[in-house]
Amino acid sequence: MLKDKVAVVTGSTSGIGLGIARGLAAEGAAVMLNGFGDAAQIRKLGADLSAEFGVRVGYHPADLAKPAEAAALIEQTTEELGRVDLLVNNAGMQYVAPVEQFPVEKWDAIVAVNLSACFHTIRAALPQMKSRNWGRIINIASAHGLVASVNKAAYVATKHAVVGLTKVVALETATTGVTCNAICPGWVRTPLVQKQIDDWAARDRISVAEAKDRLLSEKHPSREFVTIEQIAALAVFLCSDAAAQMRGSAVSVDGGWTAQ
Repeated sequence: MLKDKVAVVTGSTSGIGLGIARGLAAEGAAVMLNGFGDAAQIRKLGADLSAEFGVRVGYHPADLAKPAEAAALIEQTTEELGRVDLLVNNAGMQYVAPVEQFPVEKWDAIVAVNLSACFHTIRAALPQMKSRNWGRIINIASAHGLVASVNKAAYVATKHAVVGLTKVVALETATTGVTCNAICPGWVRTPLVQKQIDDWAARDRISVAEAKDRLLSEKHPSREFVTIEQIAALAVFLCSDAAAQMRGSAVSVDGGWTAQ
């Protein structure tokens, strides 16, 4: 379905981002990976993806907290892979603390990565998408882009803002072949979420399994995690012709969290 298309997926060296990159590559898209990690391992990851799906795979180590590097990610992808048709803004950070104890530097870093980076990559990629009258922009928001939880001021604020940014871009491209939508996952068992489970278990002196059950029962009526594969499949669908009139949607995949 996506043969000859080129995708940029931020934060794609692990977790949800890597799952989405795999999903797009499986449909024939060339992929530019982005994220932190061991350079040799990332090169092998790219080579394995390329061999498995028969597509070109590049890598750019842009620090998305820096506007110039976010723009450079789009520029290098265009130079190396020829264009940018699909942009998935997935990179994110989290920190948990009450508002009055929230470190200012953590607030600034989370705003830079979770929100401002989305603006900078969209701003850089949109002109060429408009020039070809086709493009797909997918912002990975969160259930926390629709509802709030205590002690997550920066994360909740940025994810709400990402949903708002998604709507603005969708309206500004409404008469073109470019769409912009957000995916709002609930709990996905990524390294970020696993750390929260482990911290909870350590703090309350309970087993990791019990901490997991408490986490899910607090938010997910389904009592099940959302899977990375499910998020990736939704991203692929949003890139399809069937989703051409999905514009500015914030699609919940959250085990019933925001239905409550």
